[in-house]
Amino acid sequence: MADIPDVMSSPVPEGAHVPEPSRRTLLAAGAGTAAALAAAGPAAARTAVPDADGLRTLVSRMSLEEKVGQLFVTRVYGHSATAPDQADVDANLKELGVRTAAELIAKYRVGGVIYFAWAHNTRDPHQIAGLSDGIQRASLELERGLPVLISTDQEHGAVARIGAPATLFPGAMAIGAGGSRADARTLGRISGAELRAMGIRQDYAPDADVNVDPANPVIGVRSFGSEPRAVAALVAAEVAGYQGSGVAACAKHFPGHGDTAVDSHTGFPVITHSRAEWAELDAPPFRAAIAAGIDSIMTAHLMVPALDDAGDPATLSRPILTGLLRGELGYDGVVVTDSLAMEGVRTKYGDDRVPVLALKAGVDQLLNPPDLDLAWHAVLTAVREGELTEARIDESVLRVLRLKRRLGLFRDPYTSRRELDRTVGTRAHLAAADRIAERTTTLLVNEDAVLPLSPRRTPKVLVVGADPASPTGTTGPPTGVLATALTELGFTATALSTGTAPAAAVVARAVAAAGAADAVVITTYNVTAGSGQAALARELVATGKPVVAVAVRNPYDVAQLPGVPAVLAAYGWTDVEVRAAARVLGGRVRPRGRLPVPVVRADDPATVLLPVGHGLAYRT
Repeated sequence: MADIPDVMSSPVPEGAHVPEPSRRTLLAAGAGTAAALAAAGPAAARTAVPDADGLRTLVSRMSLEEKVGQLFVTRVYGHSATAPDQADVDANLKELGVRTAAELIAKYRVGGVIYFAWAHNTRDPHQIAGLSDGIQRASLELERGLPVLISTDQEHGAVARIGAPATLFPGAMAIGAGGSRADARTLGRISGAELRAMGIRQDYAPDADVNVDPANPVIGVRSFGSEPRAVAALVAAEVAGYQGSGVAACAKHFPGHGDTAVDSHTGFPVITHSRAEWAELDAPPFRAAIAAGIDSIMTAHLMVPALDDAGDPATLSRPILTGLLRGELGYDGVVVTDSLAMEGVRTKYGDDRVPVLALKAGVDQLLNPPDLDLAWHAVLTAVREGELTEARIDESVLRVLRLKRRLGLFRDPYTSRRELDRTVGTRAHLAAADRIAERTTTLLVNEDAVLPLSPRRTPKVLVVGADPASPTGTTGPPTGVLATALTELGFTATALSTGTAPAAAVVARAVAAAGAADAVVITTYNVTAGSGQAALARELVATGKPVVAVAVRNPYDVAQLPGVPAVLAAYGWTDVEVRAAARVLGGRVRPRGRLPVPVVRADDPATVLLPVGHGLAYRT
C-alpha cells in the first residue's frame, strides 16, 4: 500500500459555511489544478468542473490505491468527522482501524460514506450537515483529493435513518395505496431537497421490488405493491422527484427481492421465477427506473437460477449484472452492491473474495464491507496479480466520478446553513407529508358502520397494542401518538402498550381497562395465528365494546382478525402515518386508500380475502 499521509485537522469548525470562492478553489486544487486557478482568480474556479476528458485525465493521474478507494462506500462511527465521541472512536478502531472519518478517508481514499442512525451519524440536521462538510473537507485537503459521495437509506416508512425535525413521509406500500404518481414525485422532491441540504447526495431509494409474497420478511411494506405496472409507475415518479432535487436515486434490489420468504440479511434467498415470469413480474420497475434516468441500481444478495444457475448471488453474477442489467436492459449508470456485511452474499465466499467477484460481475460501488481493510487489500491484490485489470477498475471509477460531477460535487460539495434552515422540516414540507398520508390510509373492514368514531357517541377511547420502535428512534410510540392525536380531535384517549406478543396477564389488564372505555383501538404489527395479538383482539371483541384495529405495518393482519368489526391499514408506524390514521378514525378525513396487494385467507392461502384495489369509504 502506498504511504498516504494522515489528514490534518481543519482550522474551520464543522458546520461553518465556507465562503464560495474558497470552497471551489479548494476543490479544484484537489483535482490538481491549483496553480492555474490561483493565477486565474476566483472566476476561473467557478468553471473548474472537469468535462468528460477531464474526468478521464483525473483517473489517469490517480494511483491504484486511490482508484480502489473510490469504489468503496463504508460506514464510519460518529457525529463528527474529526472529533467523534470516545465510544465512536473505540468502535472505529475496532472495526475500521482508524479513529475518525477523516483518518478513514486519508488511509483508504474511500469514494463514499453511508450514514446510519446506529453509527451516530444522524443526530439532527445541523450536525448532519457539519459531518458532511467535515468529510468533504478531509478528502479535499488531500493531494488529488476528490469529493465524497455521501449516502443513506431514507426510504421512509419502515426504513429511515434521519428523523424529526426532517420531514418523514409514509412508506412505499402506503404510497402504493394512494396510487398517486404526483405524490410519489412530491415525496422524492421534498426528501431529496432535505437530504441534499444536509450534504447527502445519494439515497438508496426507491424500493423497486414487487412484493408478491405476504410472508416476505425483508421487503413487505417497503414495496409499492404487488402489481408490476403500478410499482413501475411509482418507482419512475419517485426517481424523478429525487433526481430533480439533485440527489441520486437508487432502485433496489436487482433483479428483484419481492418473492422470497428468506431475509438476505440473515440467509440466502432463492427466487424460483422462470425467465418469462421474471420479465413479466420483476423487471418492469427496473425498466421504468432506467427509462427515468436512474443514477444508481442496487444488487440483491439472492439467487435466481433461471437467470444464472451457477449458484451465486446476483451481486456476484456476471450474467445478471453485465449480461442482463447492462446488456439487455441497457443500463450504464452506477451499480452498487447491497451491504456486503449481509449473510446472503457471505454464505459461499469469504469476505476477501466477495468484493473481487462483485467487480468481476460488473459492480461499481462496494457497499459497507464487514472488514474494509481486508476488502480493500483484496481488490488491490487482484489487480496486481492480474485477476482484475486496471482498465476494469478505471471503468467503475469513471462511472463514480461521472455521478459525482452530475450531482454537482465538483462544483460545490459543501452545505449552506441558510439552505438547510429554509429546507429541512419546513411547515410546507410537513403539511405535504400529512396530506399524502391522509390519501393512503385504507379502510379494510367496517361492519355496522363502527367507523368513524364520534366524540359524542364514544368519548372515551382506549388505545392498546403493539409499539414497535420507530425506524429513526425519534417518533412514537404508536399507541401514545394515536391517543394524543385522538385527544386533539375531541376524544378522551388513553394509551396502554401491550407489545407484539402480549402474555395472558397483559391481555387481562387490557380487557379490564376496556371496561371504562366507550371504544377500543388496537394497533397491530405482523399478527400471526395463535399469537398474543390475535388473542388480545378476540378478548377485547368479547367485551362487547366497539373495537377497531389499525395495522401499523402489513395490511395482511386483517386476515388474522376475523372478529374485529373495523380494520384500518396504515402501512407504517411513524408519526405521519399514525396521525393520519387518527384523523380517519375520528372522521376528520375520509379513507381514500386502496389495497396495493391482495390479502389471502388465513385458513386458505390459495383464496383471496381482499383483492388489490379493495378499500371502503364512509357512508355519506
